[in-house]
Amino acid sequence: MSKIKVDTIEGSTGTTITVPSGQTLTVTDGIAATNLSGTIADARLPTVPVSKGGTGLTSLGSAGQIVQVNSGGSALEFAAASGGMNTLLSTTNISNVAQVDIEANIDSTYSKYYFKLSKLKCATDNAYLLGRVKLAGSGSYQTDNEYEYVNTDTRTNGTTFDNGSAHDTGTDRFLIQNNNGQGNASTESFDFDIWLSNPADTAIHKFVWGLGQGWRSEHAMCQHRFFGSYKGSASAIIGFRFYMNTGNITSGTIQLYGVV
Repeated sequence: MSKIKVDTIEGSTGTTITVPSGQTLTVTDGIAATNLSGTIADARLPTVPVSKGGTGLTSLGSAGQIVQVNSGGSALEFAAASGGMNTLLSTTNISNVAQVDIEANIDSTYSKYYFKLSKLKCATDNAYLLGRVKLAGSGSYQTDNEYEYVNTDTRTNGTTFDNGSAHDTGTDRFLIQNNNGQGNASTESFDFDIWLSNPADTAIHKFVWGLGQGWRSEHAMCQHRFFGSYKGSASAIIGFRFYMNTGNITSGTIQLYGVV
């Protein structure tokens, strides 16, 4: 074996020295990091362990997962979020539709689902919000007289306050807003928070409840409280329809969240 001792190696032309294909340059004691420059191909990068500030992971988890310490306290791993609220669907820019059907992502993943209705307007003065459910195995929303609900409201009436209520044990839809619905359709809107419990549980009837606020007429506010259940079947609920008793929904947004 021959040995070359030099202080500097230079290219005969230019500033690049090339090790020919098929040849390997081995540096026995490594190269100090302060002397490295240039780019290293991704395939050549090592996995950085936790002890060096990395994750020790070599792949990407699924959508919505978090990185946590494993049960043995020895490494990091991907896992489903164990708490909080996850955005599942956002229906934005609603524009003059007869109803909004929310069907994607309502399943057994979460025990509760939260519908956030914001700045909804309707085409007709004094219209109010209704709802229906779609069951697993059904091609359409339920219209039989198996809905049960209670709805109460508190509202301003000029310079005074009064209360209203509505209920039914055998009707073809939920009355989410009491009959004192939205006031002036052109300038007034309403918000509503709706909760659906255990939609995939086929051993029980499911509950729906919510709280909303809006206007019943100009300068007359109204707060609505709603509670109901579809009692015709314990089948899984896979969809929820929002619509008005008269006229279209002209604008607004609806978002769906899963609650762990």
